[in-house]
Amino acid sequence: MKRFAIVDFRLSFAARGLFIVALVVALLAAPLSAHAQQTGKIPRIGFLGASSESDLGARFEAFQQRLRDLGYVEGRTLIIERRWAEGHYDRLPALAAELVGLPVDLLVTHGTPGTRAAKRATTTIPIVMAASGDAVAAGLVASLARSGGNVTGSTVFSPEVTAKRLELLKEAVPLLRRVAFLLNPDDPGTAAILRAMTLTATSLNVALEQFEARGPREFEGVFTAMATRRIDALVTTNDTMFITNAGRLAALAAQRRLPSVGFTELPQAGGLMGYGVDFPELYRRAAVFVDKILKGATPADLPVEQPTRFDLVINLKTAKALGLTIPQSLLMRADEVIQ
Repeated sequence: MKRFAIVDFRLSFAARGLFIVALVVALLAAPLSAHAQQTGKIPRIGFLGASSESDLGARFEAFQQRLRDLGYVEGRTLIIERRWAEGHYDRLPALAAELVGLPVDLLVTHGTPGTRAAKRATTTIPIVMAASGDAVAAGLVASLARSGGNVTGSTVFSPEVTAKRLELLKEAVPLLRRVAFLLNPDDPGTAAILRAMTLTATSLNVALEQFEARGPREFEGVFTAMATRRIDALVTTNDTMFITNAGRLAALAAQRRLPSVGFTELPQAGGLMGYGVDFPELYRRAAVFVDKILKGATPADLPVEQPTRFDLVINLKTAKALGLTIPQSLLMRADEVIQ
């Protein structure tokens, strides 16, 4: 009896060893969604970009790197289907429908137009906003605390951010009188931004003139119109099409000797100043949302987040070319100064 008792103990011990090995292997494997665990399929997420992969560059890499940090290995434990509208918003609905039809387990979107197209394409597949304009005002979510649907992620209050750009421009150019506000009328968040800009311009005693462009082919005519109106400076929105063409906008502003302020990519491309959120960080947060949803959370359970970090970038080389002296108080607040 003792012999059998010993044999039984050894078998039990061996079984425990096998269980531990299996557990370690399972922990080393990247996490899968609840659906994947049930079906044995690798989770497939769709990324719907309003611009191009090269334009998003560091942002998309931040998203991928955070996924890797969370244990996902693209091509082995996770599939990412990419679709890019290349700045053409009219392509977004078809691209969203294509991703939904694959199908994907989850959608990640960039920008308000992309999120809106994804939401119209599906009411059941979870949608994570890597970055969107005011999601409540745009009707993408019911509230920040509870989305009330299949959308969650990060939202940026673009009206406040854009209005702050005008304040910074006035600080850099105190004698500013007439400012061009360049916007894309196809961007659904434009109306709210324009209201905030109008209020800020009035408080600063600055005349604000609206100029519209739906694509880069309209830029030349728009800047010619600015010259005719004797515009002193330029403020742009965060529209994806503008970000995609930051270099062209900066060059045209330089030709017209217009101080410009917009998204942070603008001064990096040769504009005067940029003010905005830390977009790579928002994309890292998007990866965290993806991880939670693949592990079983629903969008309605995940409150929509707002950025807490805002960057100010100043291009001193451009300031010198424009004959401007940037106040030291402004330079001291800058997160990046381009010499």
